[in-house]
Amino acid sequence: MRRFTWLIIYLLFFSPALSEGKGLTERSLEEIFFEANQAYQDGRFQDAFKGYFRLVENGLENGHIYYNLGNACFRIGELGKAILFYERARLFIPRDADLNFNLSYARDQTLDVIDESLDFISQSFFWLAELSLYEIFLAFTLLNILFFAILFVRLFNTAEWTYYFFIILLIFTLIGASSFALKYYQSKTDDRAVILAQEVDVLAGPDPQDTVLFKLHEGAVVHHERSEDGWHLIYLCSERRGWVRSQDLKKIIATNR
Repeated sequence: MRRFTWLIIYLLFFSPALSEGKGLTERSLEEIFFEANQAYQDGRFQDAFKGYFRLVENGLENGHIYYNLGNACFRIGELGKAILFYERARLFIPRDADLNFNLSYARDQTLDVIDESLDFISQSFFWLAELSLYEIFLAFTLLNILFFAILFVRLFNTAEWTYYFFIILLIFTLIGASSFALKYYQSKTDDRAVILAQEVDVLAGPDPQDTVLFKLHEGAVVHHERSEDGWHLIYLCSERRGWVRSQDLKKIIATNR
């Protein structure tokens, strides 16, 4: 696999599993990580999947682990899970070229063609799709530091250049604040889910005897509207709606996050 050095640093210093005390030691995390890498290189993709997934279960979530999970799932023929983990990886590393290529390739293998039309906000703030929430937060924080720094400078220096610099920073800070607020809202309202079963009957109601409205296939990305007694009401961008069993799909943003 790739980016071993970066991931080891993350394991040693930034792992939520260590900071939250979820039971795995620093050494055991390293061992699981290396064993999963070795399993992948040896072609034991199921073992690799189990290793990477165990890291996620113990709180180690980042784009590279999810990317590796997606690769392992794709190798063992689980297209739906591969797309699910690739989509989760994009939440952390949206500009990663390898990830975007693999996700695009996986999507090409799906049987359903579902158009994702962008809303007005997504079109206006087009850069949001290319940045993670953490990156936007860092940029917003930096803009705030610069903004208050120039305010402090203007207390002692009222030169014309400080005024124009203040106006420019004010504009960018407002854009940064709006971007962060919108990205945060998107992350909290992201209702996308991925079909995991090979073929799913979308029904008119939450009952297996109800009318079949249409079918969806593994890897299709839908929107989750609500849940009811082991069923999910989903809809597509074309406004087609219906009910599927809970075990047939998984939300991209896990409910426990």
